[in-house]
Amino acid sequence: MAKRHLPPLNALRIFETAARARSLSEAARELGLTHGAVSRQIQLLEDWLGQPLFQKHGQRSVATDHARAFAAEISAAFDRIGDAAIRFGKTPHTRVLRINAQTTFAVRWLIPRLQGFHEKHPDIEIAVATSNTGDAAQGQRVDVLIRREPLDRPEWRHFDALPLFEEQLRLVAAPDFVARTGLNQLDDLRQVSFVTSETRVGEWERWLEALGIADLRPARFRRFDHYHVAVQAVIDGLGVGIGGFPTLGNELAQGRLVTPFPGSAKGATYVALVPKDADKTQALQCFLAWLQAEGAATGTA
Repeated sequence: MAKRHLPPLNALRIFETAARARSLSEAARELGLTHGAVSRQIQLLEDWLGQPLFQKHGQRSVATDHARAFAAEISAAFDRIGDAAIRFGKTPHTRVLRINAQTTFAVRWLIPRLQGFHEKHPDIEIAVATSNTGDAAQGQRVDVLIRREPLDRPEWRHFDALPLFEEQLRLVAAPDFVARTGLNQLDDLRQVSFVTSETRVGEWERWLEALGIADLRPARFRRFDHYHVAVQAVIDGLGVGIGGFPTLGNELAQGRLVTPFPGSAKGATYVALVPKDADKTQALQCFLAWLQAEGAATGTA
């Protein structure tokens, strides 16, 4: 990694306050410093940058236009540092749990339910990251991994696995698409597009076989790289797809998707993976208990 070219950080902190204030004297009062101490830090930063940051207006020194623009950038950076310190620091009142889940699960299932968790546990923050790979190294940077049926992967031997629910595969489409195409019986599927993804290979075949129409072929296929993109394509009316439930249950409840025909096939199992050597804090145990309870409730709905 290249060496960072950073100005003196204390001078930056004082400059950011001084640029917001109406004068260096006002900045000194806000910072609890003398006028001379503020002036020396400003001079140090001006020497480092090679240009003035303040100009005289009567008896006051005020920030130049480019100094105010620079201060805005510094302020945003300090905000990010402060936010990171809160999220990753340990305080008596807040515990941050880092969750890594596959995108579809995070967006369609986990996030719509998180408010319920926050209401029960306001002192626990949940930081959600998404990944569409099965990289076990993710477990070194997070408290909980959530994956689809990973138990046969040898690298998961370093994790404790908690099953959440087993998906049921059902045909899904947008309500407008069903109305527009007159999708009334299974044979009508020959006239429409099948939406597929590279990350859920074989689900169409499994569903067609379960319904006894394994030889049926559509008018065309519309292929996408990831399942969450394919789901959005179905919502936007590009064709019919195979939806995993209860993962997509919220889309059904909100009317973004419908299931035109009865019948389903067995899908994959979602599992929460916790590193065996993880610190089993009360916050982590609360989240895992909530996650399993939500999974059991939606899995039997």
